[in-house]
Amino acid sequence: MHFPRTAAAALATALLATPAYAQSTDDIAALRRDMDSLRHDYEARIADLETRLAQAEADAAAAHAAADAAAAQAANQAPAADAATADATAPDTTAPDTTGQYAAAPPPPPSAAGGLTSQNIYNPGISVALNGFFTAANNETGDERLAGFAAGDDIGRPERGFSLGESEVAFAANIDPFLAGFFDFSLDNQNEVSLEEAYIRTTALPGGLTLKAGRFLSGIGYLNERHAHDWSFSDAPLPYRAFLNTQLGDDGVQLRWIAPTDQYLEFGAEALRGDSFPASGADNNGVGTYSVFARTGSDINVSSSYLVAVSYLHSDAVDRESNGDLFTGDTDLGILSLIYKWAPGGNPLVRNLTVAGEYFIGDDEGAFNGLSLNQQHTGWYVQGVYQFMPRWSAGLRYAALNSDDPGAAFVGTQLDDLGQDPFDVTALLEFDTSEFGRIRLQYDRDEAGVDANNVFTLQYTVIYGPHGAHRY
Repeated sequence: MHFPRTAAAALATALLATPAYAQSTDDIAALRRDMDSLRHDYEARIADLETRLAQAEADAAAAHAAADAAAAQAANQAPAADAATADATAPDTTAPDTTGQYAAAPPPPPSAAGGLTSQNIYNPGISVALNGFFTAANNETGDERLAGFAAGDDIGRPERGFSLGESEVAFAANIDPFLAGFFDFSLDNQNEVSLEEAYIRTTALPGGLTLKAGRFLSGIGYLNERHAHDWSFSDAPLPYRAFLNTQLGDDGVQLRWIAPTDQYLEFGAEALRGDSFPASGADNNGVGTYSVFARTGSDINVSSSYLVAVSYLHSDAVDRESNGDLFTGDTDLGILSLIYKWAPGGNPLVRNLTVAGEYFIGDDEGAFNGLSLNQQHTGWYVQGVYQFMPRWSAGLRYAALNSDDPGAAFVGTQLDDLGQDPFDVTALLEFDTSEFGRIRLQYDRDEAGVDANNVFTLQYTVIYGPHGAHRY
């Protein structure tokens, strides 16, 4: 039997190709086994590396959290910069913040160089507040009188023309884990230096207690603890000028207690030397003024909050002088404070509104120029400041005073109200260059004294150096 040549060729090719094909199949299978082995080995090694990486990240997070906690504990012991280094002065760990959450501002983030933080934690933070004025008015300023009130000697506005107002330098630092210190002095337009505050404050008392001792601004009222550069207007409202000689600061001790409640609730009491108006002479063996105060507040909703406060002050005066008139006796003063704040969604950066009002009622009983006196005074103000866009704010304030008629024997003295009830209307426009700089234009229609006065004030305020959280 004979095969065709083509069939023979095909058969020969098949016989020759069969071993090569089998060899190729074996090689491919071996390659697949090697690849699978390598893949399994690399997956195992990658899984091991991922496990080690996760453990390292967890260890680093734990170490970072421990460092944060230590830094936060140290920062919480730092002295509070008071409302003015607030905004640049000593911190206020008891005052509520601007969102209505009544607690201290959070501590600053820890330094990346932990060693530097620990080395500098007890070094003082130094802050400076500069306050400059240009004043234009129909009548002279700087020596105002309040009709019907024997006020102190620090109630005047800046003099007409250019002047450097109350500029301040403040030092604040931890002393040790239990005490913090604050020191603040001011310079006026005559280059006279005065010590405003110098006190120590506890940082570790149990039960929400804080003790302060030294020279400090009293905690009564809403504005008294704020330094001048932290006021919402260029000057203090009429009642503060009339009843407290603008601001009450004295040597003594203060005890505060914050109740452990969801509702912000704070109580305070003070015993002061009694050298500062409305006291005088440090009567009663150098403890001539006592005060108590209470505050409560909370959020109304996510956009608004409120604060209510009551204060009471009792002081003894020995030959308290006011433009030649002398008073010796007792002064009692009560203050009711109401504050409301609003910011859309709780964010005050773009728009916010603050409305504040206070009512003062005081009584003087004793001897005025040797004549028996029992006279009651009242005063009140209401003010609102609206930030209508970032950096720009506008404000209005109305303030008024009233005094009982002391009788014909006091005609011609400081207690003579000249037949009028003092009042003052104020408007302002403010531009904030930043949190640390401000330019303010203010107009006052002042009818608190003998002659009505129109007063225009251009003010700049800058603060530099570390300062604490702003007060509520």
